[in-house]
Amino acid sequence: MMVLLAAVFGQETLLTLAALLVITIPLAWVWQRVAFLGVTYQRHLDETRVFEGEHVTLTLRVTNRKWLPLAWLRVSDRLPLAIAPQEKPLAPSHVPLAGILESRASLLWNERARWAYHIPCNRRGYYALGPATISSGDLFGLFERPLEFPHIDRLIVYPRMDPLEEWGLPPKEPFGDARARLPVFQDPTRIRGLRDYHPEDAPKHIHWRATARHNALKVKQYDPTINFNWVFFLNIATYEQAWQGVDSERAERAIRLTASLANFAAQQKYAFGLVANGTYPDSDQRLRIMPGRDPLQLRNVLEALAAVSYFVASPIETLLRRESANLPWGATLIVVTALVTENLLAELLRLQEVGRRLALISLDENWTPQPLPGIIVYRAQEPPPRPPPPPSPYKGEGEGVPPPPSPYKGEGGSNEFIRSAPSAETERMNSSLHSRVE
Repeated sequence: MMVLLAAVFGQETLLTLAALLVITIPLAWVWQRVAFLGVTYQRHLDETRVFEGEHVTLTLRVTNRKWLPLAWLRVSDRLPLAIAPQEKPLAPSHVPLAGILESRASLLWNERARWAYHIPCNRRGYYALGPATISSGDLFGLFERPLEFPHIDRLIVYPRMDPLEEWGLPPKEPFGDARARLPVFQDPTRIRGLRDYHPEDAPKHIHWRATARHNALKVKQYDPTINFNWVFFLNIATYEQAWQGVDSERAERAIRLTASLANFAAQQKYAFGLVANGTYPDSDQRLRIMPGRDPLQLRNVLEALAAVSYFVASPIETLLRRESANLPWGATLIVVTALVTENLLAELLRLQEVGRRLALISLDENWTPQPLPGIIVYRAQEPPPRPPPPPSPYKGEGEGVPPPPSPYKGEGGSNEFIRSAPSAETERMNSSLHSRVE
């Protein structure tokens, strides 16, 4: 219609403008419709399991595998606020406790863009990264089209583990002597001495070097030991009444202490398990891991401690009464709590009277430790804070300055154009623990 009016009245300017609109609008509409053909998006974490205080590198990569360029591109990836990158603040999000990590680029044909972000993991947790939304459109900015990538990546931040002596606990046999009064079985790792060979002795117990030295058969003698079963009862509650809320710092101290005890038990090759009155995130299911010596037992316990929420499903004394009946009779029940109440002490004394082995580790500053008949009682102290990691030298918007063109070809023969902050070597605190946990 505009073209006809311009032709009738002889307005050349109006005719030119109308012709441009007739050509531009359909072209822009078609452009935004085919913008995401051959476009892929990838999110990659260099580590998916780390400890408190460590860092991970998050890499975002978008590839345009077609001959049509992308005039503009916006990547919006949802991240938890607790693991915001150092280089860039997160934009607000409608999801609670989450933000949006935005990255922008423009891609030519067969080109790829990459962003690298360094994430400090300062709080334990079980985090979900994603979903992501990519938006693009035509060259003229008339149309915009979003595309969602629903893939979710998981990042598990384990609670920090410290040596028991830093908590003020005995570093060796904190809950009693490892030797049993009655021989239950012989532990070949605890050699007590040598004696003469008897016909009923198994050949595997012969000490051949001592036999050659004494010119007579000698066998090893072992200390009788008990089968150690430790079950940690973690109390998440920090106030007597649930409506009073929770002191997150005190609860985190109890979680870190439980992780340190589990690490000690794994080092000693004890069977250990975990019961907590906290729940898994977005669930009312309580944490419960039966005692075991599986090589993955420590990882299972640490993952549960990383995921436990502050929601208290039941009082710790109720949990003790209910769960103790389902646990091995020889197990040692170790209660780790930041709050000591009269009801808890009464339940511990009741369980001790029926023959249970018990230990209480308190982090309650308002409770004075008192002797409990037949129960080991400790008052733990939080270890001194570790020095913070050095600040990252990389600041800005997370996109940095593009490096010079690479002489190498990317996937599928496409040129790789990288927009990233310089990579930094992440701090590794507990390297020996990584090899055991993973």
